[in-house]
Amino acid sequence: MFYCRESELRIMNNRYDGGGFECVVIYGRRRVGKTALINEFCKDKPVIFFSALNASSHENLEALSKAVWQFKNPEGNNAPVYSGYDGVLEEITALSKDRRLVFVIDEFPYLAKAEESISSRLQHIIDHVWQNSRLYLILCGSSMSFMENQVLGYQSPLYGRRTAQIKVKALTYREMTVFRPHLSLEDQALQYGITGGIPHYVNKLDVRTSIDDAVLDNLLDTSSYLFEEPGNLLKQELREPAIYNTIISAVAGGASRVNEIATKTKLTSAVCGKYLRELLELEILQKETPIGEKAGKRTIYNIRDNFFRFWYRFVPGNMSAISTGRIRRIYDAAIKRLYPEYMGLIFEKMCRDYLMRYDERLPFIPAEIGQWWGTDPETHKQVQIDIVGVPASGDEYLIGSCKYKNEKVGIDEFRLLQSYAAAFRRNGKFRYCIFSKSGFTEQLAALAGQEGVALYTLEDIYGL
Repeated sequence: MFYCRESELRIMNNRYDGGGFECVVIYGRRRVGKTALINEFCKDKPVIFFSALNASSHENLEALSKAVWQFKNPEGNNAPVYSGYDGVLEEITALSKDRRLVFVIDEFPYLAKAEESISSRLQHIIDHVWQNSRLYLILCGSSMSFMENQVLGYQSPLYGRRTAQIKVKALTYREMTVFRPHLSLEDQALQYGITGGIPHYVNKLDVRTSIDDAVLDNLLDTSSYLFEEPGNLLKQELREPAIYNTIISAVAGGASRVNEIATKTKLTSAVCGKYLRELLELEILQKETPIGEKAGKRTIYNIRDNFFRFWYRFVPGNMSAISTGRIRRIYDAAIKRLYPEYMGLIFEKMCRDYLMRYDERLPFIPAEIGQWWGTDPETHKQVQIDIVGVPASGDEYLIGSCKYKNEKVGIDEFRLLQSYAAAFRRNGKFRYCIFSKSGFTEQLAALAGQEGVALYTLEDIYGL
């Protein structure tokens, strides 16, 4: 089954219906569903689909020749190999002369690495031949730095040739509910906390009866696909996977600043910074700065990818039990009881996404929503605010907290928020919101009505 991506399909189909030449660039991190999107789009359309190989130029020419031959001769075997890339591109020109034809180059960075002239060759044929044709060209890639710099970037031969670009992103927590609609909202949230909205991971986790069974069978088992996934992905994307693994482990262990990460990994800050940039480009890590401030000393690193966050949180420390099959006996004590704590940061992101994407109750639309941390000038204590919404103009701010706990939230949380707001900004008007997995006390509910505090439960953020 193919779920979601209605917006992306609409963009692609609208351009297909236009009838003229198109060059659509599709990119995004691995496993996010780019190829599935393209396959869904190509249903019932004439298409030459070429998936580039991480191999030599000649091997890629052979594979491309075979893709063209199979389009011309669906039942044919023994595909001839064209003498060069110009010849196969000319053949595609001829095939698209009298019909609308989709030509897909999946994993384009592999082809560009193997045949360095391919971008220039495509530029030449687009400018002189294809721009007046009915060809629908799709260039797809998982290396986001390559696609953004070498395909979309100003210095690329292909700069200005694309007619549309689509960055395929992870699904939101709400979109994910279509995969396993039978799950409770708490299990839906946990599934998102484990897979991060990556469709491939949702399918591999394969929750049939319970999240616990799925995690034990399809993640915390040495024979499972997801158990090996972080290591395989690092090997596939990076030249020194062991060093990147050490860096991710350091961040997962609490190191959040460059000097802390460098100290834990025994790298210099300069070298560590280079590796961190790679992990940022892969969207495994992210940088965060207190909202409203420029990047600087208070910038921190944390794990952006939920699956990596889950794996590095629970697998390394339990590796012995997993390897010997004892994890089933200690799962409840070693892992499950820690889910509420683990889900804290995940829940914060869900709440911020809800406010930006779905909420219609806010009295103003924040230009940006993030978190803030700093020192209270009066108490000299460290303060962290889960939600701060900054207005596009004016002096009205949104201040909020997110609690993923098994008890109801009471008035004390609201009073704490008020003190935090004063630490964040002395002047300004504040609107307050509180999110709670387990609901609110009667006292807070009554006070919220009087004070205009917005209270949200899991049911609210899932739109129920």
